[in-house]
Amino acid sequence: MAAGERAEEPLAELGHYVVARPIYSEAGFQEENERRPPLPPTLRERAQAACRCSRKRAFQITKSFLPILEWLPNYRVKEWLISDVISGVSTGLVATLQGLAYALLVAVPVGYGLYSAFFPILTYFFLGTSRHISVGPFPVVSLMVGSVVLSMAPDDNFLIDGSNATGTNGTGTLIDIESRDAQRVLIASTLTFLVGILQVIFGVLQIGFIVRYLADPLVGGFTTAAAFQVLVSQLKIVLNVSTKNYNGVLSIIYTLIETFEKIGTTNTADLIAGLLTIFVCMVVKEINDRFKHKIPIPIPIEVIVTIVATGISYAADLEKKYNAGIVKSIPRGFLPPEPPDVSLFSQMIAASFSIAIVGYAIAVSVGKVYATKYDYAIDGNQEFIAFGLSNIFSGAFSCFVATTALSRTAVQESTGGKTQVAGIISAGIVLISIVALGKLLEPLQKSVLAAVVIANLKGMFMQVFDVPRLWRQNKVDAMIWVFTCVASIILGLDLGLLAGLLFGLLTVVLRVQFPSWGGFGNIPGTDIYKKVKDYKNVIEPEGVKILKFSSPIFYANIDGLKSSLKSTVGFDAVKVYNKRLKALRKIQKLIKKGKLKATKNGIISEPGINNEAFETDEEPEDNEDLQVPTKEVEIQVDWNSELPVKVNIPKVPIHSLILDFGAVTFLDIVAVRSIKTIIREFERIDVRVYFASYQDNLISQLEQTDFFDDIVRKDIFFLTVHDAVLYIRNQMTYSDNQDPIFEKISLMQESKEPMEFTETSQPDDELDVQEEAMRRLAS
Repeated sequence: MAAGERAEEPLAELGHYVVARPIYSEAGFQEENERRPPLPPTLRERAQAACRCSRKRAFQITKSFLPILEWLPNYRVKEWLISDVISGVSTGLVATLQGLAYALLVAVPVGYGLYSAFFPILTYFFLGTSRHISVGPFPVVSLMVGSVVLSMAPDDNFLIDGSNATGTNGTGTLIDIESRDAQRVLIASTLTFLVGILQVIFGVLQIGFIVRYLADPLVGGFTTAAAFQVLVSQLKIVLNVSTKNYNGVLSIIYTLIETFEKIGTTNTADLIAGLLTIFVCMVVKEINDRFKHKIPIPIPIEVIVTIVATGISYAADLEKKYNAGIVKSIPRGFLPPEPPDVSLFSQMIAASFSIAIVGYAIAVSVGKVYATKYDYAIDGNQEFIAFGLSNIFSGAFSCFVATTALSRTAVQESTGGKTQVAGIISAGIVLISIVALGKLLEPLQKSVLAAVVIANLKGMFMQVFDVPRLWRQNKVDAMIWVFTCVASIILGLDLGLLAGLLFGLLTVVLRVQFPSWGGFGNIPGTDIYKKVKDYKNVIEPEGVKILKFSSPIFYANIDGLKSSLKSTVGFDAVKVYNKRLKALRKIQKLIKKGKLKATKNGIISEPGINNEAFETDEEPEDNEDLQVPTKEVEIQVDWNSELPVKVNIPKVPIHSLILDFGAVTFLDIVAVRSIKTIIREFERIDVRVYFASYQDNLISQLEQTDFFDDIVRKDIFFLTVHDAVLYIRNQMTYSDNQDPIFEKISLMQESKEPMEFTETSQPDDELDVQEEAMRRLAS
């Protein structure tokens, strides 16, 4: 037993530590430890470093701009090629169908979706840093592009006479569909070009950090709202119901209302095909997800359903027999490149900014997931440049904005894709569809494509179940999610995103402006300090209050710091000081009247007479000089005792205040001035202010703002709260703790034995100066 106890003793000692060191203030620490001076490079040195060029540096710069030079020379042909080919073929088939489907969201002919699934991959293959994302259309971004297209080219702009009509808008009005579609394609490609320019500018300016302001709750709420908007926009295609193209605030509500008003005109063939497609796709996708460890390659259900639906539509001639809406025509080959319509830039600049940010944010978020999984890095700024140049290039070929689709990227990764070689092979599959297979898809019903889009929204709709979890973990994040979702549904995607971003920033501002704070105390026998209200065994040091303010201090929350100070110490230092001045003024007046006597031991009443010192605050001033020798003693006051004047002076039960600045990262000039004022306000009521656990950069900021002087010195700054507490304890033990204005002694209201005045040898002019200072303070 004894041997076992001895064996346990070293283990028990491992759970404790003992440190013996001096009590460190900032000044004392700097005396013992020399700070390493910062040596910022000069302008000349910076210019030399920027302009220095070598073969190695030139190659590094080239590789950073062309990441393909980094991974392609290390490509393992024998290990990766077969996997990339299988993945590329599978992804290409899905990309072909999604390109056709997402073109419906952009409100352009479906054939242009194939171009948008092909061209962006060509440039990203060379410039992108992610090895796994599949570049191309994404429903959220496509819907945002479509909202711009519909607002700038509504059906009402293409109304014509019946003799030249090529279609109707569902209200009997004739529309020139060819001219409308041509204009919409031009708007979409011009918008894509402008988005690309903005993304390149963002990348060159190295502001990839901007995506950090799109918090996960904000993105979750926004994409869920976008999924709802996509669902509503595709619902009328599944039903084959013609409605007006609404845009802007409440557009989704108006679309729903009109859709249900005309639901009686639903095409049965399109509805059945759409519902069957949604059901089959969702069931097979669920099987793919549940048995992904057993199924080596996910079942390409979209491709299978499309082939089957195309065959049925062609064989049953659904267009003629049931008036089903079909694709009708898909252009074969490529269109020649066309320049953007620069005159449209001014009308779409605001929308292009939000589309550029959202598209980039989605791509980088997905890319980082797979980069973390496979242990490589994503360069955010290079991704901006890669997607920007991809959109500029594809915009010249009548494409719409590209980013990445979650489902398509998941297919590329799950089928064994290792690099962007799988991406370039998927582009080859899309190319075959453009050149040779497009004609075969012309009988395909549009309701099937819309159903494919709806089936791929499941993942985004499932984000709704994140809200209860967010509410339990962080209510503010849950509010951001809900607010962004609701705002995006009501206001539209562009204004909704802006509103959600502003609301998220507002929550940050409010959390900084109204941060957590509290009075802290010591856990006995340790140097640990915790909130008094949170722990039962925490003890506040006698006569000391400790306040921790958990936020940077600046102009917006300085009032919060002052309020928390009052709540922690239990009084207002300014009011206490003003009350004391008022009491001193009344005491001096009563001494002049002979109702009180000033002695070296305090202030007493005349023996044998009633004490008439208790006078109302409204008593008028009496300037008569009663020739009482009040200048010949110092008035000594104990402010926590009973005073012989009718003035209610708050008690000050503390002699020291410690501000724990461990969570304060910066101070602005307003905060510095206010803190210096706080120090002076407490000093003049005999409460010393100390600072603890500050960061080194705060000392530098205070030095730059001339914070320190003869009164405020560095020796009131301590490395830890415990250092400050021990210092105060030592000071209280070995000092007299004198009042900065008057020495503290007891006030006596009555004295039976007369006491002699103790005269001082102060010159009259010095006393006059003291009285003048008193009057200035009292005014």
